[in-house]
Parts: sequence; C-alpha cells; structure tokens
Amino acid sequence: MNSLVGILVVVAGVLASIALHELGHLIPARRFGVHVPEYSVGFGPALARRPWRGTTVVLRAIPLGGYVRISGMFAPARPGTRVTNRRSRPTLAEQARRASSEEIPEGARAFHELPASRKAVVMLGGPAVNLLICVALVAAVLLGIGRATPSTTLQGVEDAVATASGETIPAPARQAGMRAGDTVLSWCQTDTPTWDDVRGAIAASEGAPCPVDVSRDGDPVELTVTAVRGADGGWVAGIVAGEDYAPATLAQAGEAVWELFTGTLGVIARLPQAMWDVAVSTATGAQRDPAGVMSVVGVGRLAGEITATGAAGTGAAAGGWRQTASALASLLASLNMALFVFNLIPLPPLDGGHVAGAVHEGVRRTWARLRGTPDPGPSDTARLMPLSYAVAAALMAMTVLLIVADVIDPLTLT
Repeated sequence: MNSLVGILVVVAGVLASIALHELGHLIPARRFGVHVPEYSVGFGPALARRPWRGTTVVLRAIPLGGYVRISGMFAPARPGTRVTNRRSRPTLAEQARRASSEEIPEGARAFHELPASRKAVVMLGGPAVNLLICVALVAAVLLGIGRATPSTTLQGVEDAVATASGETIPAPARQAGMRAGDTVLSWCQTDTPTWDDVRGAIAASEGAPCPVDVSRDGDPVELTVTAVRGADGGWVAGIVAGEDYAPATLAQAGEAVWELFTGTLGVIARLPQAMWDVAVSTATGAQRDPAGVMSVVGVGRLAGEITATGAAGTGAAAGGWRQTASALASLLASLNMALFVFNLIPLPPLDGGHVAGAVHEGVRRTWARLRGTPDPGPSDTARLMPLSYAVAAALMAMTVLLIVADVIDPLTLT
C-alpha cells in the first residue's frame, strides 16, 4: 500500500509536468494569435476530451508524453521546390505543409508567419516550464524541508559490530545500555554538540572505557562505553546518528540546480553508450549500471521503494516524512531537469529542433536585411520531416527498451 502511494505521487507528478510543459507552448502561441486546435496529455486512445476556447483538451491513455497541435507550423513550399516524389505523390514535406495549412481557421495567424523570435519563445516555453518546476522543487526541498545533517540524537544502536580481527561481537553501546533516541551530551568528558564531535571523541578514546553522558526523555543518564577497533581500522561503538533538517541558503539551492543541470548534460552526452549498455544487460542478464538511464516505469518503481522503505523506517528513505517527501520531490526535480535538457536537443521533432529552425530563419533574414537583399521568408522546416520520423522512431525504440529493462531488471535503491 505504501509503495502504491509513491507510484501514484510520481504518476501525478509526471502528468502535471507534461501538462504544464505543453501549456508552456500553448499559452504564448495563443497570445501571439496562433490557433491551437488540440492540447493533449498522453498518447494513444483518448480517455476524455473537452473543448476550451477553441482548443480541444484531450487526456489520452499512455502517460508517456504529450503535445499541442499548432496551426500553420510549416510554411508553403517556395517556388521551384519539388513537392512530389517519383510516384507523383506528395512528399512527406509537402504532406506536412498541406496538413498544417488546412488547420488554420479564418482570421487566425499561422505559426510560420510569426517572427523568428516569437517562434523561439513558443518552442522554448515548454522546456522553460520544466526548468521552473525543477527549480521550485529543489527550493521546496532545500529551503522548505531542509538539508539532512547528522544529529547527536541516535537513530539506532546496533546489536553487533565487526572488529578488525574479523570477529562479530555485541556492540559496545548496546552492552552499555544506550538506546535509540538518546542524545549524546559528552563522551570521555568531551562535550559533543555535533555528530563530528561524537565521532572524534570515540576515536580519541582509543579503546579506553569512557564515561558517556546522554539525555534520555529529558533526564540525564551516565553510561560507560568501551569502543573497539572496527573492520575498517577505526574505533566504533555501534551507534547510528539521527538526522536534523536545517534550511539551506539560496546559494546552496542554486548550486544544487546547477549540479543537477550539468549532471543531466553528462547523462545525455553519454546516452548512446548508456542505451547500448542497457540493451546488453537486458539481453545477457548482466548487472545494470546503477547510475544509468531508466524509463518512467523505473522512476515509478523507485518512488514505490522510497515510500515503502520510508514507512518501514529502514533503508535510504528512512528518517520520517521529511526524507520521504524530499526523496520524492528530488526524483520529480530530476525528471523535470531531464525533460528540460533533452527537449533542447536541436533535432526535430524535439522542441530544440524547432528552435534551431527559428534561429536559422532569424540569421538568414537578418543577414539579408544587412545586405539589402530580398527577405528570404520563413525557413522550410517541413523538409526535415524524414529526419523527424527517424528521430521519433529512435525515441520510441529507446522508450520500449527502457521499459522492458525496468520490468526485467529494474534499478533499485539498494
């Protein structure tokens, strides 16, 4: 039941992110006078549709994306442009031009008639919304919930510890009577206001019996703990720090967004190799890269694990509602940053491909104006339709591969 909550949160978050992304295209297009006949969240069969101010709003069955249909996306072919193939049928580009022009109602403005700058605004609107969502979620996590820092109030006391000699013995803190919820005030007569102070005092004890003052339910308790040398060579007592949450600064939140941006850029730069690795691991049963890519299905599974382990009080999501909420919000922030960066790839039918077409058009028209030559008109982006179909097919194949991998060999928190 708890894992279902996490899945539902992510599904709702993904749908909201998609819906707001498409609004980022729809609103500026309509403000510039361009007709938008359809606003769709999801792909596949329509589950519900409703007209709204000249636009049909559609909810579809497969929540893996969305789109807005904008009238007049493609300009008519220039004189002399070949519009039929060897079979005397319209080319893919010409079919796109005709379909685009048929959707323009009387009195409305075609998208291709917009200045290049406004075309760029319309196409950048979607990714910009995802970036804003990401920034808002990061701010909510770091400025609202706060950053988790180790606390001197113990989350737990271990039953046993592994020693340098290879033995497993009862944890010294457990033997001394320490409990989860105790707040360590001093160790070996050294005040311990921070968790680093506790660790330093344990290390400085070098295995000697130490008086330890703790606060338990508001009452002072004095214990004696003898640390032992652990398997890693350091001195250990078998205690587990709790967590405090303190708001981060605006600068730290900005750094977190920048790190998320650069990290996402790195993942996308390695995307071909990452997809190959996923294909190999899926086919051979080899272990997947824990830092690799995943589908929305994989993200949903992780969200389910976060809420399930958080409710159980164990694992990466332990620590109460703050850590669970922080993990889910961070997951959605990462997803929105991925949508922002990925959609800026300058290939059609991605938003970045349309932006590249607008930039190309703007440069050509500016150069013509500076030279005093005739306006070359809008770019004939319909000629890129074969590339659009190829990129769309590649994206579909990637999506299917990742979903299969996330079902057969999912990435987990552990």
